[in-house]
Amino acid sequence: MRRLLQGLALILLAAALAGCDLIRQSPEYDHLTNVVEQLPFPGKTPGLEAHAVRSSKTVIIHKIAVMPLIARPDQVTGELAQGAAEAVTAEVYARATIIGGWIVLTQAEVEDAMQQFPPSNAADFDQNALALGRKLAVDGVLYGSVHEYRERVGYDYAAQTPAAVAFSLKFVDMKSGQVIWNANFAREQKALTQNVLDLPTFINNSGRWVRAHDLAAQGAKEAIDNLQSKITIEPLLQGQY
Repeated sequence: MRRLLQGLALILLAAALAGCDLIRQSPEYDHLTNVVEQLPFPGKTPGLEAHAVRSSKTVIIHKIAVMPLIARPDQVTGELAQGAAEAVTAEVYARATIIGGWIVLTQAEVEDAMQQFPPSNAADFDQNALALGRKLAVDGVLYGSVHEYRERVGYDYAAQTPAAVAFSLKFVDMKSGQVIWNANFAREQKALTQNVLDLPTFINNSGRWVRAHDLAAQGAKEAIDNLQSKITIEPLLQGQY
C-alpha cells in the first residue's frame, strides 16, 4: 500500500508541476484541499489548532497590541534558529495589520512600552501582557512563544532536511483580563513519498521545499484569521484612531 501511494505521489507531483496554475484554479483543487484537511493519514503534519471560549463573540475589539513572542524551545527538538522569535513576531504583526478591521499599534509603540517591564519569560508572560495592555489602553493583547524554528537544509527542489516551525499564541481581553483565545501551530513539510495527502502544499509552492519563514507566514495567517472569526471587530469610523 505504501509503495502504491509513493508511486501515486510521484505521478501526481509530475502532473502538478506541469500545470500548477491551472490546477490551483480548478474546483477539483479546492475540493482536494478540503479533503486533505479533513482526512487522517500516518505522518500527516499538523497545522493549526485553535480554541476560543464560548463568550468570545461578545468581546468587542477596536484596538490591539502584538507583544513580541518569546523563545521557548521544545524539550524534544529544542531547535530554534537565531532570531526565530523575532521572525515569527514579524509575521504575526504583518498579518494582524494586513487583515484590517481593527487598529494594530505599531511595533515601535509596543517596544517603547515594553522597556518599562522586566524581560518576559514563561513565568511572567501573562502578567506582562496584561500590564502592556493597560499601559497602551488597548482592547486586547496578542502574545505567545516560539517552540521550533528549523531552517531548510538544501535547495528549493532538493532539500536534505525540511523546514519546521511551531509556535503558540494567546489573546487576552483587557476588559475581563481573561485569555479568550489560544492557538498552536506546528508544521513540517513532508515529501510526497512520505505523505501523498500533502500534495496541495507542493502545488501551492510549485513543487519546491519551503523555507521556515514561509511556514511561519502560513501559520500566522491561519491563526489571525481564526482569531478574527471568533471575536467581534468594532467598525472603524472615518478619522477614528
